[in-house]
Amino acid sequence: MKIVVLDGYTLNPGDLSWDEIGKLGELTVYDRTAPNEIVDRTRKAEIILTNKAPVSAITLGKLPDLKFITVMATGYDIVDIAAAGRRVGELAHAFGMEVMAFDPRCSSGCGFH
Repeated sequence: MKIVVLDGYTLNPGDLSWDEIGKLGELTVYDRTAPNEIVDRTRKAEIILTNKAPVSAITLGKLPDLKFITVMATGYDIVDIAAAGRRVGELAHAFGMEVMAFDPRCSSGCGFH
């Protein structure tokens, strides 16, 4: 399983380890990712972790292997929620100790619970 962290410096400026996530699959961590680099960096990814790098409907359409997106931030407006609901199996929004899981069965494409 290929896992890509798009903006690892924001998520972990060096005081934490990515080792536990790396045990889940082939992990690639980028310190920062510009919007025009997202598709190339995530082309074969099954899982994306992002904090600030936007994941648009156009981007989602170019990532056929993608199964899960995690937004590691206090908001989730960087992901096109409606497109993710139609395209991706799972979307999670995690901050602090809370994790909100996206329900892809939501007909409007927006259903954090």
